[in-house]
Amino acid sequence: MHMRMVPMQFPRRSVVLPVAVGSALALAACAAPGGMDDDGGRVPGGTDALQVLTSFYPLQYVTERIGGPDVSVTNLTPRGAEPHDLELSPVDILSIESSDVFVYLSGFQPAIDDALAQTEGPRVLDVAGTADLQEDGDPHFWLDPIRLAAVGDTIAATLAEADPQNAPPFIANAAELRGDLTDLDEEFSTTLATCERDVVVVSHEAFGYLTGRYDLEQVGISGLDPESEPSPARLAEIRDIVEREGVTTIFTETLVSPKVAEVIAADLGVDVAPLDPIEGLVDDSTDYLAVMRANLEALTASLGC
Repeated sequence: MHMRMVPMQFPRRSVVLPVAVGSALALAACAAPGGMDDDGGRVPGGTDALQVLTSFYPLQYVTERIGGPDVSVTNLTPRGAEPHDLELSPVDILSIESSDVFVYLSGFQPAIDDALAQTEGPRVLDVAGTADLQEDGDPHFWLDPIRLAAVGDTIAATLAEADPQNAPPFIANAAELRGDLTDLDEEFSTTLATCERDVVVVSHEAFGYLTGRYDLEQVGISGLDPESEPSPARLAEIRDIVEREGVTTIFTETLVSPKVAEVIAADLGVDVAPLDPIEGLVDDSTDYLAVMRANLEALTASLGC
């Protein structure tokens, strides 16, 4: 298991906080340490649990699965928000500093990279190394269940270091999560092995880890930047690919406007369907595994599996 820990090597810079936030920080500094029982161990559950902050949903999901009742997990990116565009308030900066552990992906959310250069305090875990990121700059490693399982093992090790008393359940929970993700990987592998088509046309290239894992070909209307407008030459290429490969569906995303994809699909006479990159969860009643299985159903219908 490879774990990349990021020591805080930057000098602390001043962060301007509202008076109320500054007062809250002062009160917190004067308060007795929380999260400990009479023997110096952490009390499971509630506000006494290990306080872990994550930067966006997939890391929140994994940390909650591994931490269980012994960890209180808070996510910086609001539900349904685009994590790339996250902006941090002074309260968010304070949350990072006051957490026991902060789990994030470097290079994915610029505001967080900037904040970590100005703060100190938490144990920081950057999952980039364990995720084995591709050189093309695509950050969406969690769409490969096996990569996500490896990150889970690293998170478990980090939580165990921060709270040794609860290390056994952390490690056991990580093993259970790895089992679930391995089962998911097998479902994808088995189902997608018999498809009539292997070209997946998406609104932007967020699915390279998923298509690469299962021997599919991703074709993006736009590149890694979902806000970039496709050129006329690119639209002509998409038309040629759709007609040549017998593509039946252009996939849109939950947090990105579908308008361009819908116009192209209508022009080409093909369907439009959602494929979720799971950057930010919108529906409270679902989770990572459920959304991935919904993605598998969408791919199965589109590719003729």
